[in-house]
Amino acid sequence: YGSSGINAEYGSILFPLIPGTHKIEMPMFVPESTSLLQKFTSWLLGTRPEFVDPKFVTQSDGREVTRVRSQGSISVSCNIMTKDISTAGYVVDSVHSKKP
Repeated sequence: YGSSGINAEYGSILFPLIPGTHKIEMPMFVPESTSLLQKFTSWLLGTRPEFVDPKFVTQSDGREVTRVRSQGSISVSCNIMTKDISTAGYVVDSVHSKKP
């Protein structure tokens, strides 16, 4: 009852272009209701505010007027490989890349 079952926590990070294993801390946040009526309705129905478009988090338009609350952080571990990355138009620093 009253729950959409959707985890509406958001975060955004930039992945490095340097090859290797990277551990990145990603701050998480949740949208906040903008009015007392929205907060009451959210509490009454047991739902939390969420963005209509999940890609909104990665865009800069309109984010300065969005109310959010910090919700901790998660640790993201990723392995970056740069094989054939130049075909996509990227230039990788040869200092960090291994030579064949």
